[in-house]
Amino acid sequence: MCVLPDHEIVARRGSGDLIIDDFSEASLTPNGYDLRIAEISLPGREIVREGVVTIPPGSMFFISTIERVGLPSSLCAQLWLRTSWIRKGLLAGLGKVDAGFQGTLTFMSVNVSSAPVEVKVGDRFVQIVFETLSSPASMTYGKRSGNYQGQNGVTLAPVNKPDVRGEDAHRR
Repeated sequence: MCVLPDHEIVARRGSGDLIIDDFSEASLTPNGYDLRIAEISLPGREIVREGVVTIPPGSMFFISTIERVGLPSSLCAQLWLRTSWIRKGLLAGLGKVDAGFQGTLTFMSVNVSSAPVEVKVGDRFVQIVFETLSSPASMTYGKRSGNYQGQNGVTLAPVNKPDVRGEDAHRR
């Protein structure tokens, strides 16, 4: 696997091969793109779509991205919490973005510090690092499970639940 540098990210976006809707030039990094916060959800509270949320010590929360990404069958991606948040005491549960995924992304994070941390809607939160596959995937995310394909906003339950025959209801 090879990581895409900034100029290849821009070129693939320009060709339509890679989708990053609501792209911000300020979020482009030498080897990735910083995804920004659209929504913040603290369990038991309303979802916040503007302003600042104070995350109490020991609290888990969820965020969704402003950007909607769409990966072709030849790319996957890694997610990395920006070190500026780690230095404030936040940790995040992040995963791999599969080839063929399309939608916004939802992340879990927790404040492990002993002090409250302020998180603002619009802030850059995680870096997405795009990787080329040695050959295109034959079973992309949407074809394999697609549980969260097309998600928008903080999404905790699968969007596309397989029916009893193992087919997604939206594909019938």
